[in-house]
Amino acid sequence: MNKKLIPFYVLVLSIFLSSCQSNSKTLASDSADSTSATQNVEESSSDEPEKAETQQKGGKKANAAEILARPQVPILCYHQIRNWVSTDGKMGKDYIVPIAEFKSQMKMLADSGYQTILPDQLYNYLVYGTKLPKKPIMLTFDDTKLDQYTNALPELKKYGFKGVFFIMTVSLGKPNYMSKAQVKELSDAGHVIGSHTYDHQNVKKYQGEDWITQIEKPTKTLKEITGKDVNYFAYPFGLWNKEAIPELKKRGFTSAFILAEKRDENDPLFTIRRIIASGYWNTRTLHNSIVKSF
Repeated sequence: MNKKLIPFYVLVLSIFLSSCQSNSKTLASDSADSTSATQNVEESSSDEPEKAETQQKGGKKANAAEILARPQVPILCYHQIRNWVSTDGKMGKDYIVPIAEFKSQMKMLADSGYQTILPDQLYNYLVYGTKLPKKPIMLTFDDTKLDQYTNALPELKKYGFKGVFFIMTVSLGKPNYMSKAQVKELSDAGHVIGSHTYDHQNVKKYQGEDWITQIEKPTKTLKEITGKDVNYFAYPFGLWNKEAIPELKKRGFTSAFILAEKRDENDPLFTIRRIIASGYWNTRTLHNSIVKSF
């Protein structure tokens, strides 16, 4: 080889080695950046549920028209779960579902794929559009009757159902009504306790101190029993008026339930529809009523 060319080849080799070293550093840097990016994705993914919850709490609330446009969730209203007796009148039997029929109804709901939801879930669905189970249903029980605890509760447990119990506080501990301890047990088991006034007086007739007697004091009593806020209210007889809604809002309620009437166009959250599960209905009639009414 020509000795004059040796310095030239040395120079080329030196440049080549320098370039390889530089590329190696770049690849190492890219690899580190890639690892860092992967870690960021994983961290972002792990934080997603918390992020979603924050967005829901701070998200934009639906207006009345948007709430009314959402498909209604079937909500059943039960009163007494017991067998008829000779002293039950024709009208009274409408509110008394025989035990065997109630069992059949709960089995039908479970076999049909219905899943019970609670008022918080319903509220988030109506206000924020939060998803619900494919076939949601809400089971509500009015008036504090003891047979709801002795006869209905075992059937709810059998199918993993949860219910909403609207309590009349005047009845607590009286014969054939639930005790404070039983109401606390329901709450501790994941059922929701709502207010149904002190002694079932028509809300449309309330004036002045009635709001304290019928709403404020009973709500305080229920909170003391359960240790939880009471956010949901059921109107006695399903009767309501526009004047009642701001009074309920003032006292911390977020929703209220009527019966099978038209919802208020301005305050649909305080006129959520339910249908009474009639004691005269068989299981098939109940199913048909759920489908047609909602």
